[in-house]
Amino acid sequence: MLKKINIQDVRLGMCIHEICGSWMDHPFWKRSFTLSDETDFNTLVHCGVEEVWIDTSKGLDVEAPAGARCAAAENPRAENTFHLAAECAKEQAPARASLQDELVRARKIHAKAARVVASMFGEARMGNAIKVEQVATLVGEINQSIARNSDALISLARLKNADNYTYLHSVAVCALMIALGRQLGLEGAVLNEAGMAGLLHDVGKMFIPGDVLNKPGRLTDEEFVVVKAHPQKGWELLKNCPGVNDMALDVCLHHHENVAGTGYPDRLSGEALTLYARMGAVCDVYDAITSNRCYKTGWEPGEAIRKMTGWKDGRFDEAVFRAFVKTVGIYPAGTLVKLKSGRLGVVMEQTEKNLLMPVVKVFFSTRSNSHIRPELVDLSKAPDAITNLEDSQQWGFDLNAFTDLNM
Repeated sequence: MLKKINIQDVRLGMCIHEICGSWMDHPFWKRSFTLSDETDFNTLVHCGVEEVWIDTSKGLDVEAPAGARCAAAENPRAENTFHLAAECAKEQAPARASLQDELVRARKIHAKAARVVASMFGEARMGNAIKVEQVATLVGEINQSIARNSDALISLARLKNADNYTYLHSVAVCALMIALGRQLGLEGAVLNEAGMAGLLHDVGKMFIPGDVLNKPGRLTDEEFVVVKAHPQKGWELLKNCPGVNDMALDVCLHHHENVAGTGYPDRLSGEALTLYARMGAVCDVYDAITSNRCYKTGWEPGEAIRKMTGWKDGRFDEAVFRAFVKTVGIYPAGTLVKLKSGRLGVVMEQTEKNLLMPVVKVFFSTRSNSHIRPELVDLSKAPDAITNLEDSQQWGFDLNAFTDLNM
């Protein structure tokens, strides 16, 4: 029997027949499934939907049988799930901060993150267990910064070099996973778990020889086999670390899989890939291709989004990728753009009104071919518009300097 119920009445053991609302209102990709996983339960009750259809012939009804209530009482872990859900629902989102204010805090978090992740990877290299409590505290701070203003930390996370790439790539993917999770409606503990998964996803690279991992030229077939072992090696380390959850294990092992089934290590495809693995794949690729590496120069963020949009090889889940574009913008922070006024500027943050109208910091006039006094322009309010993406290297600009709004 099908029955529509309020989200507050959902509990473990129910068969979810259909989630009411648009697919963008929730992160579930199966129309019908049995709600047996605690993580799925937390995600569902916090994703923003108000009602679901349940099939009582295949799962529990709203009124729990006495036996089911007793089973819950005898299973503290299951009961704690409900308590956790209630506590998460009480959490208040921090007030939105200006980019300038959040950059001050984000710089401190970014510096701390670099130290914590470098230490964590060092412990992993020696075969020691990861201190999950320390990492969880860092993820919580990153989560709060993203909630206040996601553009601040995400723009800073692009600042990396060949020596610290692996560490800061993990910080960037953590921030992107949290921001994407928020776009998909994740909240509470599940959102922190997504951040943890992003921070730990590449820990297996600590077992790859440095001369292979940082080789400036093309890898040989044998070297590529060595590099492709890092998801499995990371998973083997994490599975023996107390406190590492299933989501982190999943993303670590499967962030190089794709929906077409041509990834590695298991060539999973379609529904065999969890939402979180699909999220990890998009976040990992975006940060990798926008970063300068020892063997290549990173693409501009806007160019990266344009090229990723054009990949039609089943590399990404389309719905997850669309949500990712909404997260970072069509012109992500750090993109050099030309305006119809002839000015050049770097995108600083997105506006709520339109993805095509970000806040841009203009600093150069192509008409006079000279620098002008830097000025912040909110394109959602100004009579100007983006006409073209530009290559900062061709112009000889170091856009990293523009993370300081006072310049």
